[in-house]
Amino acid sequence: MAHSAFILLLLVPVLLASSAAIGHASFDLHAELNHPYAGRPISKYEMIRYAASSSKARRAWNAARVAKACGHGRGRGTISVADVPISPLESVHTLTVGIGTPPQPHTLIVDTGSDLVWAQCNLFPNTAPQKEPLYDPTKSSSFAAIPCDGKLCQEDYFDTKSCPNNKCVYTYSYGSATNDGELASEIFTFGAHHKVPVPLGFGCGRLLTGEISNTSGLIGLSPQALSLVSQLQIPRFSYCLTPFTDRKSSHMFFGAMADLTKYRTVGPIQTTSIVNNKIGGNTYYYVPLIGISLGTKHLNVPASSFAIGPDGNGGTFVDSGYTTGGLRPIALKALKEALVEAIKLPMSKSSDPDYDFCFQLPHGVPMKAVQTPPLLYHFEGGATMVLPRDSYLAEPSPGEMCLVIGLDDNHMVIGNYQQQNMHLLFDVQNQKFSFAPTQCDQI
Repeated sequence: MAHSAFILLLLVPVLLASSAAIGHASFDLHAELNHPYAGRPISKYEMIRYAASSSKARRAWNAARVAKACGHGRGRGTISVADVPISPLESVHTLTVGIGTPPQPHTLIVDTGSDLVWAQCNLFPNTAPQKEPLYDPTKSSSFAAIPCDGKLCQEDYFDTKSCPNNKCVYTYSYGSATNDGELASEIFTFGAHHKVPVPLGFGCGRLLTGEISNTSGLIGLSPQALSLVSQLQIPRFSYCLTPFTDRKSSHMFFGAMADLTKYRTVGPIQTTSIVNNKIGGNTYYYVPLIGISLGTKHLNVPASSFAIGPDGNGGTFVDSGYTTGGLRPIALKALKEALVEAIKLPMSKSSDPDYDFCFQLPHGVPMKAVQTPPLLYHFEGGATMVLPRDSYLAEPSPGEMCLVIGLDDNHMVIGNYQQQNMHLLFDVQNQKFSFAPTQCDQI
């Protein structure tokens, strides 16, 4: 992957500290996210098709993560993902960071639905295929193994842990893919021009039964204890994703720079709460979706479909690693019926099996010329996210316009497609979620 420029604007110097005393350091910065397909010679149609296949694998990951958090097995347990093919971790945005002293550059997936920060390293054989060189801890003066009595090793988010030679060795499942390795502490350097070094606990290991393609690992941003946000006690962060098929860099902000009022928006800033999933744990950033409309038509979806159930399923979360987004069966059925009524075009069978609800475009007419009503997500407290056509419909092949949002048996998911050109703020400290329509390439 061609790395986009990764610019950090530092407001307050980040103080280096031991990994046990990270929490009070300042982490106020602006970063540019690498687009998933920057510099790659593929068409916009291929990008859209890859997004759907990647999201199928993501659904399996999410189901397994919730099952694990609810105690239904360790990572996979009662959730079967054998029928979902392993897809390369594509269609996701990344950060380029330096790991170690001196910094070794690596491209890491940015994921609000994961907690563990990890990178593939040469301590272990049989790593998943990647284009970048493996991180080499022997070339870093700041690498240190985390002992078994270390705070991060005591967290109960791993599938297994063992302590050979007082080193914290773990396995960690992402649905049908598994990461295993050794927990360590290391200096991560953010920024190409303003170097911002921070100490982090991370997994130095490998991804098994999967492929990470143009990346080296992952930066977890979830509310859980292992994430970058929790380790650095970052009070808030935000990001603004450019349209998926534009291949432009996106923007991410941490700390004091995560403030929607500082940046030009094209619509009002609206706020709702971040919901604590007391049953399944805070694996994701849940938000209180209470209704869906297509234009002026309110969809007939029972309130129970939006609620978190006794098994930890249900509810709605925002996920930067889930490209297409998802709706539970009754909500998706209602949306499809409303679309048939609103869009006076014949239905067509898609050339891609991952898109099962499509309209046939008039001959020679591109999707951008077709008028469709906006899709509205209504949240508790009165906030409404208005999604234009390109945030829920896509053209996986010339001549067909398909619903991007797929079926998710377990949750409503606001994916990257719904998030494009929408500046999202996660106020972790105050448990608030804010958003505003924004031309993300003009921030």
